[in-house]
Amino acid sequence: MADRNNPPYNGNLNNGQNPNQPRPYNPQNNANQNGSRYFANGQNVNRPINPTSKEVQNEIARNVAGASQPNANPNNQNAYQPRNGGVNPQQAYRPQNNNQPYNPNGQSAQTSQPATKNQPVNRTNSPSNNSRGKQNNLSSMVSGLFKNKKNAPKTGDNGDPNTPKKPKQKLTRKQLIWKISKWFATAIDFFELVGMALFFTYAASAPNITEAQLASSTGTQMLDSNQNVIWTSSNQDRDYADQSEIPTKLKHAVVAIEDRRFYKHHGVDLIRTIGSALSTIRYKLHLGGRLEGGSTLTQQLVKLSVFSTAASDQTLKRKAQEAWLAMKVERNFSKDQILTFYINKVNMGQVYGMKTAAKYYFGKDLKDLTDSQYAILAAIPNAPFLYNLYTNPEGVTNRRNLVLDAEVSMGYLTAKQAADAKAQSVTEGLIPADDHTAASSSDALLSDSYIQSTLKELKNLGYDPYKDNLRIYTNENTDFQQAVVDNLNSNIFKEGSEAAATLMDTNSGKVLAQVGGRNVDIQFGLNRAVQTNRSTGSSIKPVIDYGPAIEYLNWPTYRTLQDKKIYYKGTNIQVRNYDLTYHGNVTMRQALKMSYNVPAVETFDAVGVTNVSKFLNGLGLTNQASDLYSSEAIGYNASTLQMAAAYSAFANGGTYYAPQYISKIVTADGQTHSYESTGTTAMKDSTAFMITDMLKTVVTSSGSGYAAAGSGLNIVGKTGQVAYDSSLNMPDRANSDIWFSGYSKNFALSIWNGFDSPNAEGHYLDGVTAAASPSMAFKYIMEAILAGRADPDWTMPASVEKVTKAGQTEYEVKGAKWDDDGLPQLGDSSFTSTSAVPDGADDSTSDSSSSGTESSTTTSSYGPSTSESGVYDQTSTTDDQTSTTDGTQ
Repeated sequence: MADRNNPPYNGNLNNGQNPNQPRPYNPQNNANQNGSRYFANGQNVNRPINPTSKEVQNEIARNVAGASQPNANPNNQNAYQPRNGGVNPQQAYRPQNNNQPYNPNGQSAQTSQPATKNQPVNRTNSPSNNSRGKQNNLSSMVSGLFKNKKNAPKTGDNGDPNTPKKPKQKLTRKQLIWKISKWFATAIDFFELVGMALFFTYAASAPNITEAQLASSTGTQMLDSNQNVIWTSSNQDRDYADQSEIPTKLKHAVVAIEDRRFYKHHGVDLIRTIGSALSTIRYKLHLGGRLEGGSTLTQQLVKLSVFSTAASDQTLKRKAQEAWLAMKVERNFSKDQILTFYINKVNMGQVYGMKTAAKYYFGKDLKDLTDSQYAILAAIPNAPFLYNLYTNPEGVTNRRNLVLDAEVSMGYLTAKQAADAKAQSVTEGLIPADDHTAASSSDALLSDSYIQSTLKELKNLGYDPYKDNLRIYTNENTDFQQAVVDNLNSNIFKEGSEAAATLMDTNSGKVLAQVGGRNVDIQFGLNRAVQTNRSTGSSIKPVIDYGPAIEYLNWPTYRTLQDKKIYYKGTNIQVRNYDLTYHGNVTMRQALKMSYNVPAVETFDAVGVTNVSKFLNGLGLTNQASDLYSSEAIGYNASTLQMAAAYSAFANGGTYYAPQYISKIVTADGQTHSYESTGTTAMKDSTAFMITDMLKTVVTSSGSGYAAAGSGLNIVGKTGQVAYDSSLNMPDRANSDIWFSGYSKNFALSIWNGFDSPNAEGHYLDGVTAAASPSMAFKYIMEAILAGRADPDWTMPASVEKVTKAGQTEYEVKGAKWDDDGLPQLGDSSFTSTSAVPDGADDSTSDSSSSGTESSTTTSSYGPSTSESGVYDQTSTTDDQTSTTDGTQ
């Protein structure tokens, strides 16, 4: 029968020992064949334990060492005192040497007789047979293996607590570098895998690219709202060069400056990309680098053919797609074919394609150019409008020399050939600019100002119309544009004077038409419609005075104002009306209708510059309160674009829409980007409605804007005139600027009339005959665009209450409190109006030559102004000249 303490032997025992004999302890080889582990007492722990683990080895060492320590008890000299977790005191000594036999009597190996191989050991009397001892020993061993390390005493490497633990060895510099390098390499591998996954994900969604796209002419088209082309980016048709027509010297010049490893890479140049990135980093850190492009010539071709250069499109996804398509192009076309596509596609400043440019600039075929001229053609595409042969020959010279040096470094030219080419002036053989006839179509001239504003908006969106192959869909209504042009070019306006206008959709901010001058005959002329240096005169009063008064002070339309002698706040300058009289008590409605200046200034001061500034900013007229003066109550510098946008908010019930020229853009890869203006609340609907209702009286037969009244049309508006300083010796009633800004429910239109040099002899507008010109043009244009279209009237909102005062209809903000300043109100017996009371001109610091008109004068933007009939000298600057006027109304 098998001994329950000695399970049957199931295999060969090491060293040929008797299978019935307990297996000698071997700390280096303590596993039986079934994977169990033997501990110092010969017990088999029925779960695998790693014999090489530090815990097991330390425990073995502690047990062995503990068994050989003498007991401090003097009565038991042969006993052994184990350490905590060591061998049972009665357990036999087990040597660490595997060649030493087991001694059941517990004697030291040095004193006891070793058992022979053939001599069985008496297991009956062995202390290890004691079950309690076995249990204690096993329990101690297991608890020692898995005890809490925090509470374990610190020991040396041999398990003795008295032996100091060896300090952890520090890595050498070489080991540390090696370890860091391994981690860095692992990180690089990880990011490479992620990068490859992203690359192929993005590449899978790349657009198709065809030979037709690669060979097509790069150019941008601009279309009106009916999708008729109104402008293209090239003013000449491209003359396409066949592959056989392109000289090797031109190819060498292009490759040398654009892509030196063009003939070695397969569409993407990793060396160039990494070098570009490092150079850019050095530049950003101010370490001497420079901004460099990492795109190969093939990638540039792909971008010109399929993608846009807009900053918003320069994403990681777009770059991956660009690289993928470049490799695709390289697989399907030869290097010479790729160069042919590129040379025919690039923007050369005034034209597209190098063959076309050779004829345009030098009147030659490609084969007849000099080394210098080849280098010039290769230089221009980097920045077509910077390297302009007519305006920046010095910049072209520097860039050309870089091309020549690059050709020398690549062995395409000798140093002498390059030196000879550098000695040649870049303007040698250049066709004079005056000899080029602008190929401007009538449509382009018709929409010239609109085109200019659209290109500016396009630039703000991050696109380059001269590099990107775009289709720009604008909001221009060509029929409306034609109506505005026809009326501004008519004899309504004084011969020789200029006029400008902007028409907008009041419910969206879409600019429907814009004209920047009369009788436009050159492309990209002065766009006066967006100039902000001419005073609006009294047309600003609804925006800067009465609108804020209703919005912040809750004034009703019948609120009383006193038209009397006052001075501009903080000055001794008297405020005057155009007729040099005061009119006593007047309502806000009457003051606006007749365009009196004194009540307007009173209102401005009552509202305060803080609220006025807030109201203006909400309507796109950005300013700071500290920069506002009382004089601006009757004249504020703005453009027709700004005035049309501000008036649109009154028309639609209080929402401001930023002006919008572009409806959508389609890039070369077929991506569509749509644009629309998001409206913001600029005022309460009560303010918008009450201003609109008061403006209705302006265009009545007795109002200052009577000439704008259209038969049966629901249109409103406000006039504005700017008078001269009397020191300029202008005729009586002369004006420098005349305005009319107004709207229907769906359209807002602002018109300006004046001279580019208003102080030159004869450059004035008569305050009687010419004063009505913008008002009449407004009427005719609105009649044209409203013909056959809905022209609804405005509906009173719930926030407004209609009241009757002195037999006439007035409006007030429902439930709102307002201060009447103790003045008599309309309908009161004490409410009287004094007519034609002289304003006391002798008290003024200056006198006016403009009487009997609505015109006024103001001070410069650096200080307060005089009254509407006062005087001052205002300097204003346009894009091409400086002019001096003396005021606004």
